[in-house]
Amino acid sequence: MVIVVLGAMMTACKDKDSEKRIAELESRLSELEGTSTPAKTNTATTPATPDQKPEGPLPAFEWDATEHDFGTIKEGDKVNYTYKFKNSGEVPLIIENVRPSCGCTAPHWSKEPIPVGGVGEVQVEFNSKGKKNAQNKTVTVTANTWPKTTTLRFKTFVTPEPK
Repeated sequence: MVIVVLGAMMTACKDKDSEKRIAELESRLSELEGTSTPAKTNTATTPATPDQKPEGPLPAFEWDATEHDFGTIKEGDKVNYTYKFKNSGEVPLIIENVRPSCGCTAPHWSKEPIPVGGVGEVQVEFNSKGKKNAQNKTVTVTANTWPKTTTLRFKTFVTPEPK
């Protein structure tokens, strides 16, 4: 399954159908594996046990928005958007990782623990060089929340550069 996802990711930046399929595969892979990769064995692959909600107090994301539309941009433009959130949970929130669906997207995020009631952000920069037409991208945020991952999405239409 991992090979299928990696193969699909290599072509992810080509069209929106690939992006959608990769997001579905990533979601399914996350369901099957949780946040860790199952140990390799010489026997048939055993299904991973799904993560269970931890007991006790947890942090919680309260996002201003989880989707953004950049509208129409020109091929070669770089655009940025900042997804803002508040920790509405009961303990400090720690973002463990932020993974874009494509190499054309660069994320930056709050690295320090976010206290209860505190605010943080995940900023994404999309580079449209070599991209054309409709683009739908995702950024997966992994944190000490439940569920562990949150998917942020953005879209844009890239007007091709004149030849």
